[in-house]
Amino acid sequence: MTITRRTAVAALAALPLAAQAAPDRKEPTPMYGLIGKMRAQPGQRDALIAILLEGTAAMPGCLSYGIAKDKLDADALWITETWVDQASHKASLSLPSVQAAIAKGRPLIAGFGERFETEPVGGHGMMSKRSA
Repeated sequence: MTITRRTAVAALAALPLAAQAAPDRKEPTPMYGLIGKMRAQPGQRDALIAILLEGTAAMPGCLSYGIAKDKLDADALWITETWVDQASHKASLSLPSVQAAIAKGRPLIAGFGERFETEPVGGHGMMSKRSA
């Protein structure tokens, strides 16, 4: 059987339609993101950052966990998280290392500011969802 160029192009063009028509095809779970502001007790921001960095190094399902100093507030920091899904984030809160960081850091936390939940779609420097 010979496949002509026209047949091949028609088959390739039909693939996206066939994928949409598949009734048992499950939509991928969207990634989950959080961006939040945390305020340290006066003069304790660097100590709090050290605790957060230590306690959040190995979290299954975490694609990225960034901690940044607020440039205008010497006691504030921003945490930006990207997870393979919301369930992974929730599960991380039960990890012994995260629980220890929370317990150790709690006395250094003065409060929380803005908090945003996001649905990350990718970007430069972000680990792929498949490799997590």
